[in-house]
Amino acid sequence: MNAIISASELASALDGGRPPVLLDVRWQLSTAAAAGEPPFDGRAAYADGHLPGAVFVDLDRELAAAPGRRGRHPLPDLAEFGAAMRRAGVSGDRPVVVYDGGLGWGAARAWWLLRWTGHPDVRVLDGG
Repeated sequence: MNAIISASELASALDGGRPPVLLDVRWQLSTAAAAGEPPFDGRAAYADGHLPGAVFVDLDRELAAAPGRRGRHPLPDLAEFGAAMRRAGVSGDRPVVVYDGGLGWGAARAWWLLRWTGHPDVRVLDGG
């Protein structure tokens, strides 16, 4: 299976009998505000507009453990990650499509974590 899905393939999948769970993982590495602008807020960006039916997943809180001795974004506790994914509607019998609004880092992390934990059908939306 290809790890990337195009917008047209996603549209077809959403119209099919087994639509994928959509995870919106908007995130930016730096939260520093330039010229007095507020820091980036993925949840606010999600609230401003997202794919219909998509669920926001917070990279810092749901796809990583708290920063500390193990780094800025260590792997999350598996039980906490599983609970977060279940809250988002992810289950082993439904495909998942992840996307973000930037360079793909957030979506790639979600894709990797889901594949690493054994989800059989996860793809990243081409173009975010």
